[in-house]
Amino acid sequence: MTLRTARRSSLVDQVIDQLRDEIAGGGWPVGEKIPPEPVLSETLGVGRNTVREAVRALTHAGLLESRQGDGTYVRATSELSGAVRRRLETAELVEILEVRRGLEVEAARLAATRRTDADIAAIAVALARRDAAWAAGDHSTFVEADLTFHTAVVEATHNQVLTDLYRDFSAALRASIGAAGTLLEHKDVPHGPIAAAIEAGDAEAATRATHACLDQILASTSTGRPEPVG
Repeated sequence: MTLRTARRSSLVDQVIDQLRDEIAGGGWPVGEKIPPEPVLSETLGVGRNTVREAVRALTHAGLLESRQGDGTYVRATSELSGAVRRRLETAELVEILEVRRGLEVEAARLAATRRTDADIAAIAVALARRDAAWAAGDHSTFVEADLTFHTAVVEATHNQVLTDLYRDFSAALRASIGAAGTLLEHKDVPHGPIAAAIEAGDAEAATRATHACLDQILASTSTGRPEPVG
């Protein structure tokens, strides 16, 4: 490898790292368009070819998506997130829900033994928002509030690997919750018992409550009956 090639490779890698940090840090949220190539080139102080190579690498990794004639959009926040989203796009709803059950049951068990006062408060706020959205019939707000509740439970585990994995799974969870909510007839699965068990520090009760919640959803999904939500 020549010195010139090494310098160029290093520069591209530096730009990749900067773009990745911007995405991971939320500067460019998922679903939004990133600045065009000339703007990035000027901002970063590098040539357009360097920017193009960096964007191409992140597109291949699944973080970005190029839309012909429209621009480049953020697709995922990390390589793991991109891989998870690609895999789940072709998965059956029941498969997604089975994985969701595994993650959330373990999260509830851990959360019950590790939660802090701040975690309990965050879970309570999320639960109240979720219940209010359901009562108001506000489906889009309900979907986000439901996911916020479950994310708060996962964050209460203080297991960063589990938290990161769950966040990467969030896009598919939104789709699964949304799919349930589009049915003509459905009912809510109360989440109060999950929150109460976690607050009480009862790992067994938290496990049972979460298992019952996801089992009910899975049962109705596999039998073809109208699905409960969340």
